[in-house]
Amino acid sequence: MELRKSHRLVLLGALLFGTMIRSVYAGEVNAAVAANFTAPVQQIVALFEKETGNTVKLSFGSSGKFYSQIKEGAPFDVFLAADEKNPKLLEQESLAVANTRFVYALGKLVLWSAKPGFVDDKGAVLSKGSYNKLSYADPKLAPYGLAAQETLQKLELWDKVQSKLVTGESITQAYQFAATGNAELAFIALSQITKDGKVTEGSWWVVPENLYTPIKQSAVLLSAAKDKIAAQAFLDFLKSKKAAAIIRSFGYELP
Repeated sequence: MELRKSHRLVLLGALLFGTMIRSVYAGEVNAAVAANFTAPVQQIVALFEKETGNTVKLSFGSSGKFYSQIKEGAPFDVFLAADEKNPKLLEQESLAVANTRFVYALGKLVLWSAKPGFVDDKGAVLSKGSYNKLSYADPKLAPYGLAAQETLQKLELWDKVQSKLVTGESITQAYQFAATGNAELAFIALSQITKDGKVTEGSWWVVPENLYTPIKQSAVLLSAAKDKIAAQAFLDFLKSKKAAAIIRSFGYELP
């Protein structure tokens, strides 16, 4: 009996020691994340935290705005942008660690309406349909907004829709304008209306990729990261098969 009790105490001690070691070395990662990647990254973070003991604090917004904040000294450790441009600029300005930048997802632009049947499968509603407002994200701040502008320009509709445009600061705000009925149409990310590989609401048109510059969503480790080990571990996890499965389930393609 005493021997068994001794074994139990040793085992308990080992477990407690392991927990203490994990808590001592667990880090915290402060991540700036493009708004379109909100749902996928939340699932990815849940797995990462469970497997590593590290924690991740998420902030969401437009890539352009995050770029400005990071330049001004915002305390982020990693940047998951919706483009290649902003992370590359930070790297060139020595605000991101060289050779840590990579494409984690390829985004898709969609024209969407909360109303079922309102958007046809060729996007003809843009030129022929009856609508008052079309929302999109600010092209100066959000890559998906720039993609929307490029699409309208290639379709020769940019000048014609100027009076109908409603500009959101981020892709999330562009979605909200349409979801709440303040705009009949919105250019948004496919990921915002996709779950488990299926579009879950409204009507939509997946914009052909030849109408806009490829949306290569890129991540990078920032030079000011307080815990570079934990931050790099998170970026490595973003490249894992588990993360890839989640990314695909929201309608993204992988590089």
